[in-house]
Amino acid sequence: MVGAGDAGAAFYDAALHRRQALMGASGPRALVKNFRVFSIAAFACIGGVLYGYNQGMFSGVLAMPAFQQHMGEYAPMDPKADQTKKGWLTAILELGAWIGTLLSGFLAEVLSRKYGVLVACTVFVLGVVIQAASVTAGPNAVLAGRFITGMGVGSLAMIIPIYNSEVAPPEVRGALVATQQLAICFGIMISFWIDYGTNFIGGTEAGKQTDAAWLVPICLQIAPALVLFFGMIFMPFSPRWLVHHGREEEARKVLAHLRDLPADHELVELEFLEIKAQSLFEKRTVALLFPELQEPTAWNIFKLQFVSIKKLFQTRSMFKRVIVATVTMFFQQWTGINAVLYYAPSIFLQLGLTQTTTSLLATGVVGIVMFLATIPAVLYIDRVGRKPVLAIGALGMATCHIIIAVIVAKNIDNWQEHRAAGWAAVCMVWLFVIHFGYSWGPCAWIIVAEIWPLSTRPYGVALGASSNWMNNFIVGQVTPDMLKNITYGTYIIFGLLTFMGAAFIWFFVPETKRLTLEEMDVVFGSEGTAQADFERMEAINAEIGLTQLLRGDGDGSGPEKMGKVDAAGNSGGEKEIGQPEHREI
Repeated sequence: MVGAGDAGAAFYDAALHRRQALMGASGPRALVKNFRVFSIAAFACIGGVLYGYNQGMFSGVLAMPAFQQHMGEYAPMDPKADQTKKGWLTAILELGAWIGTLLSGFLAEVLSRKYGVLVACTVFVLGVVIQAASVTAGPNAVLAGRFITGMGVGSLAMIIPIYNSEVAPPEVRGALVATQQLAICFGIMISFWIDYGTNFIGGTEAGKQTDAAWLVPICLQIAPALVLFFGMIFMPFSPRWLVHHGREEEARKVLAHLRDLPADHELVELEFLEIKAQSLFEKRTVALLFPELQEPTAWNIFKLQFVSIKKLFQTRSMFKRVIVATVTMFFQQWTGINAVLYYAPSIFLQLGLTQTTTSLLATGVVGIVMFLATIPAVLYIDRVGRKPVLAIGALGMATCHIIIAVIVAKNIDNWQEHRAAGWAAVCMVWLFVIHFGYSWGPCAWIIVAEIWPLSTRPYGVALGASSNWMNNFIVGQVTPDMLKNITYGTYIIFGLLTFMGAAFIWFFVPETKRLTLEEMDVVFGSEGTAQADFERMEAINAEIGLTQLLRGDGDGSGPEKMGKVDAAGNSGGEKEIGQPEHREI
């Protein structure tokens, strides 16, 4: 806890031990036990499908002759042409997503995570409609529509991981946040094969292919966006958001419903009180430091977001979170994954696959292997942990880049004579995508979503996600010029940066598996914080009954009775804190 020191760490260690005795192991069986939460999180991840579909779909559209004719100089496939405009056509979506991400912290806090998703869906659909209108409005409508769509995508990519992390119990939180990445990969996979199919509308040659070849995959995005919009209306609010906004009884009911347990069950009570304690602590800290902003009006929350962002840089423990979130996202993008997703057909053409149809087919395999590789992360990330998965994945990706660079350097001018070398390079791209799928795809977003305190979470996640989108924008903008001007040097740069990412994760990022969101404050240390913070939290814990719950004090009524109820809700003797039972689920 912020300002907790050694005593605070011991207190929350006791809370962790009590919770682990009740919740059991992580893994696939934990997902079955928490099927209700899993189904809600999976539905919310339709937003991830939209994000992934949009990413993958446009790479295939760029390669279609009809789209190239429609966009003119904005979609050059000639390697001798100016590649900067092609970069802008792709990267403008990331610029919109960056802006959408920055605005989403405010929306998620004022409107709720649930209603923030509704707003993001509306913006997304508007952008798609403008892109479709480009048939008569011209190329600039595609640029404008992609920018607006990007704002919706950025908002969804930021709010949905927050929502999933806040409805999930600790033992499956990583898996549910990783489901977002699985949804992104699913969207990428289906987009590649839809592109492959629509590429045949009217023919595959310039002059024969119709505009429907690229309009159909663009317009199909509207369907899942509308499903998410109307379905989200019936989804529960985040219990953490409800507590923070004074709707405690509703939060307790939602939490019990999500856990499929009675409202007075020990696990529900423990989690509810931890959430409430963190919320009260943050509110009283704001009241102490910024008394003029303590009323939760929309205008105060808007101003408070700037105060909160500033606060992220003011203490060592919070600044460490900033570094972890922003640098992790920097390295995620500079692995080169979006260079592959956005320009896969161009890359495969460069690697010797001479026909657009063949390159689209190879691109479709990218989607399949990435989707399949992400499944183990969803099932086992809460058992294995974040650090080893990220480190191993980075080493694998970097090695693939270096091998591709060597193959391209030796064969770039004579692929026709060395077709086996070209296919070897293509296989290395597929292997690279596999390493990304199980590691940096889901794990980077898990870390960014789970490391922040309650009051700064929307702004902290927005800061990390903004790093993702800004670097995404830069990679999307410079990749066409890099592939044209430095050819195999592109893969060397991505490879070296990915090796650096492995070192960063191993030496600077702490392990965060199976900890509650509130316990992240202990993981990141409390150096330099005031003792008054701990005293304030200690008073809150005693005031709301959390201290008594963990000690098993009381006469058997109210929060105190929780020390005498087992994991099944049955009465029993008190268990000594620090000696948890371990049970499989």
